[in-house]
Amino acid sequence: MSADRTPDAARQRRRRHTRERQAVVFGVLLGGLAVAAFGAAAVYTGNVSLPFLSRDFSSPEPTGLAAEDSPCPPEGATPVPYGQVSLNVLNGTNRVGLAGDTAAALSQRGFTVAQQLNASQMGYSTYAGTALIQFGTQGVAAAYTVAAQFDTPQLVLDTRADASVDVVVGSSYNALVAASDVVLVADQPFAVPEGCIALDQVTPVPQATPPPATEAPAEEQAAAEG
Repeated sequence: MSADRTPDAARQRRRRHTRERQAVVFGVLLGGLAVAAFGAAAVYTGNVSLPFLSRDFSSPEPTGLAAEDSPCPPEGATPVPYGQVSLNVLNGTNRVGLAGDTAAALSQRGFTVAQQLNASQMGYSTYAGTALIQFGTQGVAAAYTVAAQFDTPQLVLDTRADASVDVVVGSSYNALVAASDVVLVADQPFAVPEGCIALDQVTPVPQATPPPATEAPAEEQAAAEG
């Protein structure tokens, strides 16, 4: 009789042991979930802060200018009507037709394009940025008006005496900023870019001058339009 009951007793002990073990596992899991829920609630409500969550995970905002040492617009200066801005559009790359395409886009917006050439024809080197905008003290407002058409342009003050503006289009250029995204209001002063330098504190660079005229090979003459 006792021999028949022995297997049953063993099975009951195994079952009881299994149930106890499961109870411990479930208890640990439930406890862990409760702690996690409590911690999440504390972080969500601001009662607890985690250092790695306190950083801002966002892309840096563009400054609007490629170089922080660009001259600031004069105080109170407002945008110049597009038709009153005289531009020289120059191709600072090896991409044939870039100056012509850019000049056409600027002309379509109303700017006056005086010349469209390869940058080397005006004494400039190739340019890797979006657009190099060079101008004199009389053309600062005009230069800022043009700069608003480009993404992160570089503004450089030179020694010219007139209000003309040179635009050297670089290899990073793809297209003008959409007209709807140009932040200019006719009667409102320019926003002063962060990091710019007061105009009277900027030392102008020499104005670019065309190299001495030489007989250009036929291939270079064909590319002279930019």
